[in-house]
Amino acid sequence: MIIKKTQSEFIKEPLIGTFGFKGYHDTKPQYLWQSVAKIESELNSGIGLATQSPVWSDIRSVKENNINGANAIMYSMTVYALKISENMSFDTPDELLDKLLPRVHEYGKRLSGVDDLSLTFALNSLVSVDFAAWVLYAREKGFNTFDKFIPDYARPAMSEKHDRLGRIPLITYGNGEREIKKLISDGDYLLKVKIGSDPDHDNDYNKMLEFDKERLSLVHDIARDVHSSCTVTGNIAYYLDANSRYPSKEYLFKLLEHADKIGALERIVVLEEPFPEDADIDVSDIPVRVAADESVHDVESVRKHIQMGYTAIALKPIAKTLTMSFRMLAEAHKHKIPCFCADLTVNPIMVEWNKNFACRIASLPGLKVPAFESNGPQNYRNWNEMEKAHPCCGKPFTKIRDGCFILDSEFYGNSGGILLDSPVLNELFE
Repeated sequence: MIIKKTQSEFIKEPLIGTFGFKGYHDTKPQYLWQSVAKIESELNSGIGLATQSPVWSDIRSVKENNINGANAIMYSMTVYALKISENMSFDTPDELLDKLLPRVHEYGKRLSGVDDLSLTFALNSLVSVDFAAWVLYAREKGFNTFDKFIPDYARPAMSEKHDRLGRIPLITYGNGEREIKKLISDGDYLLKVKIGSDPDHDNDYNKMLEFDKERLSLVHDIARDVHSSCTVTGNIAYYLDANSRYPSKEYLFKLLEHADKIGALERIVVLEEPFPEDADIDVSDIPVRVAADESVHDVESVRKHIQMGYTAIALKPIAKTLTMSFRMLAEAHKHKIPCFCADLTVNPIMVEWNKNFACRIASLPGLKVPAFESNGPQNYRNWNEMEKAHPCCGKPFTKIRDGCFILDSEFYGNSGGILLDSPVLNELFE
């Protein structure tokens, strides 16, 4: 098929409060940029969405250009990708991504002033383009469900069809006792806790460690005596996300020693991205399951992290493109490494893309009911308004019940509405 025309838009969605992670904590009102891409062939069109996160994908872009500048750069990369894709032909979205990614990555390096800009930053800029390509591809081929267009190489790793998916909520630096108790009362059984704070903005790792110990103690004090039928141990489980903030094993071991002392170590189902990407630290001696996230962005980096002792991969179809996520999943599956789907505080339609991926892969060890991260309702000021763009707004499978999304026959029948037209999104391009 040949791309005849492309268009793009973006929307700045306000957050309820400040959103801190990776040591970054802006006290000013915060927004997340939602980019929208439309690509058209002679007969069909596809619209894709993305949520931008320069802080997550390469915080150096923010330090060089401030947060608004970094968001503008990422969106410019999206626009550039769409422009150079016009008149391109492709048989599958895999082929299109391979054509676009190197050029967009180089363009991003020039714009950002970061000579070794992370490939993850470029992938984040291509998410809306990639989703649009998958919708266009499905329509060109007459596919009406997610199952129909799973690449053959990824099918062995996507043989499940879970009837429930637990929601993993996010506990950021600013969440207190009231918010944590509310999550547990709602039925959430795997709590994602952001660690790696920079409380005084002076990059003092000793202060960071003490802050993280106190956060873990707070969470554990609240969740200690709460039981759940969704975990193997019967207890609320923890998922710690360091976002590359720990400089060495020395500091990490001190945190885990504290976790063991308070009785929380056995509850840690996964510890994500503890060290900087360029540190090349072997993690095979760390006494919990360690997952790679933003440091894995292609098949080669998956292999490298498995060799370094990583025993889980956080997949983000909504942040690193669906195409690259299929590839990384297939590689991890070959090595019997479990995967799970994490969030990027995405909008309601993108939640459905993540659900479609997560519901077809094996559950993370330690959980009886599989789970994926979804924290949009916690953080967007206008979440209820954003839901109106969802073509299946209000359907039972879009709602959370006892901490879980119930995936019924309607969800699997129309794949959560990801291939249906959204009148709200169509209006952006009229």
